[in-house]
Amino acid sequence: MKLGTKGRYAVMAMVDLAQASKKAPVTLGDIASRQEISLSYLEQLFAKLRKAGLVNSVRGPGGGYKLARSADQTRISDIMVAVEEPVEVTRCGNASRGCLEGGRRCITHDLWDELGRHIHLFLNGVTLEDVLQRRVMGAASGQHFALRAAAE
Repeated sequence: MKLGTKGRYAVMAMVDLAQASKKAPVTLGDIASRQEISLSYLEQLFAKLRKAGLVNSVRGPGGGYKLARSADQTRISDIMVAVEEPVEVTRCGNASRGCLEGGRRCITHDLWDELGRHIHLFLNGVTLEDVLQRRVMGAASGQHFALRAAAE
């Protein structure tokens, strides 16, 4: 399973934008600097995000980008879809035909396909606001272990 840089960087940039654009538009140069992402790469991503209606551009002095809708209405899955970054866990690219000879599906295809659906459902249930408010907690934060220990 692999999450590409398009999706990862687009989410990082959108979270940065959500945090920084509460008062005024934010330039891509500022986001690129803070997140250590290539400006030209961000320009490509934001063209797709704008086309998908997730951001608005403001021209002129003091211009930049703003969220097109509030952070609590912007789902992470929307960002991933906008930059054409599907999270594929099957080796056949989630096609109805399998990756084996004759279009057969491997014995574990349904397992990986279902995992892909769970990932999409998870990302669909998380908003930019959830990320900003740190409401997405997992094993990396230590929360997972604290919850498990409390249950025992």
